[in-house]
Amino acid sequence: MTHPPASRNYSEQQAGSLRAGDRLILPDGIRSAEVHRVDVETDDFGTPAIVLATLSGGGVLRIAAGSAVRLAEDAEPGPDAPETVEITAGNVDTAEISRNTTPPEHASSAASDGVASGDSPGAPAAHAVVVPPQPAAPPAVSGPSEADLALIPTPDGTPESLVEAVAKAHPGAVGVLLLSERLAKGINTKSGSCLKDLSDLAHELFVILKDAERALAVADLLNVLPFDGNPGRWASVEASLALSSYICRQLGQDERAAVYEKFLRAPEVMETDPFKARMNAKVRQRSLNEPNLYDKEIFRSIDSANPEAEREWRLLRLEALLFLRAHGGSETIGAAELERRIGNELDSVRA
Repeated sequence: MTHPPASRNYSEQQAGSLRAGDRLILPDGIRSAEVHRVDVETDDFGTPAIVLATLSGGGVLRIAAGSAVRLAEDAEPGPDAPETVEITAGNVDTAEISRNTTPPEHASSAASDGVASGDSPGAPAAHAVVVPPQPAAPPAVSGPSEADLALIPTPDGTPESLVEAVAKAHPGAVGVLLLSERLAKGINTKSGSCLKDLSDLAHELFVILKDAERALAVADLLNVLPFDGNPGRWASVEASLALSSYICRQLGQDERAAVYEKFLRAPEVMETDPFKARMNAKVRQRSLNEPNLYDKEIFRSIDSANPEAEREWRLLRLEALLFLRAHGGSETIGAAELERRIGNELDSVRA
C-alpha cells in the first residue's frame, strides 16, 4: 500500500530543477521538508548525475538528475528528516531508503521488503517509492527565419552546377578538382560525407585560393541547413558558418555575418529544460575557454621537418579559431587576439 502525499496539491518536476526553498515530498510519500541547498555531482564526462538536496531538517537526499520528484504546494512542514537519507535511483525503478543509524543487514532486509523501518515502533512506515527517470526528449529542430534567409543570396542554378562553375574558375587547383568531381555527381544534404566535402571546398577556396566570393557561395549551400540533431552532420555546417562569418566580417558585411553567427548558436539555445540548459552552457563555456589548438601536434611536425603534416594541423587550428571568432571570443581569448591568430595561421598555410 502506498501512502498518499501529505498535500493534495503537489507538482512534479525533474530533480535537476530543484531550488532552495522548494518543499520536497520525501520518499515515504507522507512527509515533506524544505530544501535548504542544492548541489550537483557530475559523472566523468561532465554530465549531471546526482542531485544532492540538503534539507532544512538536517537530511541529505541523493537523487538521480533525471528522476521525477514531487513538490508540496500547500503542505505544512512535516517532522524533521533523518540525519542522512539516501536515494539511489539511477537506472532502477525503485528508490532504496536507508538511515545512517540502521545496521547494513537491517537496511538490506528493509529495502528488499520495500519498507524502511522508523526510529520507533510507533513511527509510520516509510515505503519505497517509484522514481522513474525522465525520458530523454528528442532534440528540437529549428530552421532559419525568412528574415534571416533574405540576407543570404540565393544560388543561381542547382548546387551541382555551382560546384562545376567553381571548378572551371580554378582549373589548376588540384584540391578543388578532386572535391568538385565527387560533388558534381550529386549533392545529398543528408549525407555527412557530402556535407564534409562542401565544407572542405569552401575552406579550400578561401584559405588557399583567396576566393572569398566563391567560398561564400559554396558555404551558403550548407549555411541554410537547420540543425537536425545529428552532431556529425552539423560539424560540417558549423565549420562552414564560422568561415562565412569571418569572411563577411572582413568584407564589412556585419549584418550578414551576424546571421551566420546566429545560425551557428542555434543548437545552443534549443534546450527547453532550464537545468540542462545551464549545464550545457557551462560545458560549452569550458570548451571555449580551453580550446584544442593542436600546439603539440604542430610543434612535433616542425621538429620532424614534416611540412605537410604541419599544414594539416594548422588547418585544424584555423577551424578552431574561426569557431571561437564566430562566438565573439571566450573568457581566455578575446576577439582582437583571435583576429591576430587567425591572420597568422592564414599566412602560414598560404605560404
